[in-house]
Amino acid sequence: MSHDTTLQSAPANTTATDGTVELLDQRTGQRYTFAVEHDALQAKDLLQVKSTAGIGLGTYDPGFLNTAACKSKITFIDGDQGILEYRGYPIEQLAERVSFLEVAWLLLEGELPTPAQRASFEQEIGYHSLVPDQLIGLIRSFARDAHPMSILMSAMAALGAHFPESKDIKDPENRRKQVIRLIAKMPTLAAMIARHGLGLDPVLPDNQASYSANFLQMIFRDTPGWTQKPELVRAMDILLTLHADHEQNCSTNAVRGVGSSLADPYTAIAAGIGALYGPAHGGANEAVLVMLEKIKTMDQVPAFIESVKTGKGRLMGFGHRVYKNYDPRARIIKELAEQVFAVTHPHPLLPIAKELERIALSDDYFVSRKLYPNVDFYSGLIYQAMGFPVEFFTVLFAVGRTPGWGSQWHEAMGDTDMKIARPKQIYLGPARRNLPGR
Repeated sequence: MSHDTTLQSAPANTTATDGTVELLDQRTGQRYTFAVEHDALQAKDLLQVKSTAGIGLGTYDPGFLNTAACKSKITFIDGDQGILEYRGYPIEQLAERVSFLEVAWLLLEGELPTPAQRASFEQEIGYHSLVPDQLIGLIRSFARDAHPMSILMSAMAALGAHFPESKDIKDPENRRKQVIRLIAKMPTLAAMIARHGLGLDPVLPDNQASYSANFLQMIFRDTPGWTQKPELVRAMDILLTLHADHEQNCSTNAVRGVGSSLADPYTAIAAGIGALYGPAHGGANEAVLVMLEKIKTMDQVPAFIESVKTGKGRLMGFGHRVYKNYDPRARIIKELAEQVFAVTHPHPLLPIAKELERIALSDDYFVSRKLYPNVDFYSGLIYQAMGFPVEFFTVLFAVGRTPGWGSQWHEAMGDTDMKIARPKQIYLGPARRNLPGR
């Protein structure tokens, strides 16, 4: 808001009925009536309120905490109630009863697939699962200890060069085809990157296996002691489902933002991978493991809790930008952890994690601050128990999020209201000045 104009509610005349709200400009005494649609004001309507500079008012919203940049039909979140729904279906029901590929279809098409549609979709995914040979060479050009997310971002951007027709974003069927390619090729790329880090040759996709079973065997096949376990395949499917979409988070916003320039979807998804790579977004489950390893033993938990209360320590895996209640995905993952550890082995850090959760959920310090466990608190323990290296955790996140990124991009490209992303700024630099002697 401009420094010389103050907008505030007019107590006697403000109305929230009939889709309008009235605001008072105290500087001029003028009242303005704004339309309210879907609990939001239209930012362009503020342009009618003039500042002394003669331009309309804008809004200042770092991080877009209260700014809707799009309209979407894909994912609904109620952070206060701890609700997450894909196309209206609760995440709890989807995780329990629906496969990841069915969820991917749901996100993209808007409805769950019929048996015939599911079979056709699985066939399409299998058909597109191979990646060009040049991508294998690109992956091998990286050092084996390079971070997998750096490789994945580069490989995804390069993938777009192999499908020049993907630039025809005005054709809905062409867009859909590219999203299917993305969903199909992402686990193949991810598995190749994982095996490159292990010094192993790629394993080709097995189109007779399920999506998650194929993904696991493309990574672990022929590694010492590995056998395919149905319980872990199901766990992988649930983990991918829980990460499939999450409304307008940082990486999805990046995909939509880059997509708004009419870039091809592979470039847009590469931008999403880059955003996810940031530790504030995709690296939280790794941070949870680091925290648990620093605590080391149960008898150190009370001291750690006190350090958090005094600001010297930080409780990772608790709290969320959106959820001010228990993250619904965290409840599912906690139960899933028990199932996974029954097949692998009890994680040595699990007792510490459970004790931290017990204390945090009963201590007013954390409860009053609405610091509840989020999806990252137990996921790292599960991934590690399944044999994934810590640096690969965020790649797993990206594999799961690909249907969401693709569906959000597809929706955005078909939105007649879409404009190229170009946020305003509040300029705080020097006023116009001249060079000395000019």
